[in-house]
Amino acid sequence: MSEDLREADTATPREDERGDDAYTLGSKVVARVIYAVDVEDQALLLQELEPYHAADIADLLEQINAFDRRRLIELYGREFDGDILSELDESIREEVMGTLHPEVLADAVRDLDSDDVVDLVEDLEDAQQAAILDVLEDSDRIAVQQSLTYPDYSAGRLMQREVVMAPEHWNVGEAIDFLRNQEDLPDQFYHIVLVDPRLRPVGNVTLGKLMASRREVMLTSLVEETFHVIPATRDEGDVAYAFNQYHLISAPVVDENERLVGVITIDDAMAVLDEEHEEDILRLAGVGDEGGFSGRLVETIRDRSVWLFVNLLTAILASMVIDQFAETIDQMVALAVLMPIVASMGGNAGTQTMTVAVRALATRDLTRRNALRVVMREIAVGSVNGVIFGVIMAGVVGFWFGVPLLAGVIAAAMLLTLVAAALGGIVIPMALEQLGIDPALASGPFVTTITDVVAFFAFLGLAAVVLL
Repeated sequence: MSEDLREADTATPREDERGDDAYTLGSKVVARVIYAVDVEDQALLLQELEPYHAADIADLLEQINAFDRRRLIELYGREFDGDILSELDESIREEVMGTLHPEVLADAVRDLDSDDVVDLVEDLEDAQQAAILDVLEDSDRIAVQQSLTYPDYSAGRLMQREVVMAPEHWNVGEAIDFLRNQEDLPDQFYHIVLVDPRLRPVGNVTLGKLMASRREVMLTSLVEETFHVIPATRDEGDVAYAFNQYHLISAPVVDENERLVGVITIDDAMAVLDEEHEEDILRLAGVGDEGGFSGRLVETIRDRSVWLFVNLLTAILASMVIDQFAETIDQMVALAVLMPIVASMGGNAGTQTMTVAVRALATRDLTRRNALRVVMREIAVGSVNGVIFGVIMAGVVGFWFGVPLLAGVIAAAMLLTLVAAALGGIVIPMALEQLGIDPALASGPFVTTITDVVAFFAFLGLAAVVLL
């Protein structure tokens, strides 16, 4: 058995070692890694992990339990790659950093770009921040400290200080000679940023155009048409939007004097966009930012219980509406059978509209200028669906209970409920946005309350008037 476990493909991971997704580690790899940890065989551990990207190893650390994670990190030793830290989920990153030997952590941090170091230290306590900053070279430490002076979730926190720039009066030959003579160029960069004598960015030149042009060609003749300068204080969500909207690859960042202080690349901008998408999904479900299945148990319970309590209050409110029609329900039991159908349809319709609205607000497809048109469109959608499903339910109820008036009541209630659901699903997120409240976080309980209350009130109220 041990020989089977020791077999490893040192060139590239075999296809059968991957999980359901071609980019996730399979259970066989995880089992062999844990075996290497159990027998404390560092050579085997390094052999197993060597073919994998830092992001894959970070996923592995997130999958295993805290006990195995600590043992793996200790056995990994000085071979631990700093890029793994930047790929880790924030919920366990601090735990991993605390497990690493100080010298190993120092070596790992030194290999990172300044933006990755900022991402690591910005949420740490002052003492932990100081310990990591102390291991950096003076220039790197100053760069990170300057980035930390910018507001949280701003471009200044997101940017990297390693920038390749050139005076605007240079030609291609001078730029190429400059690049060849540099020993500390960034590992990855896409543009040369042209600057004026005051270090203000005036244009971007792609490396492709640079290498394809003759030496005597002026750099200013090669600048890209699409050029966006980003203030260091701009919110990172706006930065991600600009990258996605204008198809940017990198963009220079400037301080309050419009001087070049850093650059943001597409990988960092798309990471922000991905985080915002994930955050919206989690908040729409009322689970906050708990870190998924790798989050801490206490934090997970706290985040979920808050919104469960809010939902409990809304459920009580809906029940109070039902209680007002208790006598009506007593006189016709069919109402108790049918009213969950109306409420369920309204809840689903409201969730559909709300989800689209929250996403449209995040992508800025829904604004004040088109709000009225969007609201009218959703009302039309709710009305048509209300008529369609009202007719369907009228037929079902007529066949089921044989009471024509009851069929008419549920058809009318279905129409009113779906219109209210559509209206609430679009108006509530917009109103919360105007009040400065995150619509992804707070819309759900309000929309649920409106759809339930309208559904029960419309159905039971109409029944009380028409049937009794």
